Amino acid sequence: MERDMLIGFDLLLVVVLGLLLYSPSPHGTPVAPGVFDVVQVVLVVSALLADAVALWAIGARINEFGFTPNRVAALGFNVILLVNLAWSAVLLIRFLRGRGSFTTLERWQTDYLPVFAAWAVIVVIVFPPVFGYI
Repeated sequence: MERDMLIGFDLLLVVVLGLLLYSPSPHGTPVAPGVFDVVQVVLVVSALLADAVALWAIGARINEFGFTPNRVAALGFNVILLVNLAWSAVLLIRFLRGRGSFTTLERWQTDYLPVFAAWAVIVVIVFPPVFGYI
C-alpha cells in the first residue's frame, strides 16, 4: 500500500474515533439502545477491519524498507487505536445486548485519551534522539 493511502486510512480512523467520542451526547440520560447504536457498532467493526489492513500494510513496509520514525509513529498510533476500537466494540455490543451501560463506554473513551496524548509526547520527545535528529 502506498503511503498516501495509509495516511487516508488513519484519517478515516480518526474520524471514526471522533464520532465515537461524540456519541455520548445523545445519551445524556439512560436510554435503551437505538438504531444509531447499531450503526455505531457497524462503524467501529468496520474501522477495526480498516485498522487491521493498515497495520498489515505498515508491517509490510517496515519489513521491506526498514524502520523510520514515520513508520514507527504510524505503527504505534494504529496499535493504540486498535486497542481503543476493539474494547469500544465490546462495550457497545454489551450495551446493545443490555449487559452494560453506555456510561461504561463513555468512561472508557475519556480514560483512554491520555494514552493518545502519551504516544504523542513519546513521538515528539523520544523519537528525535532515538532516530538521531538531535
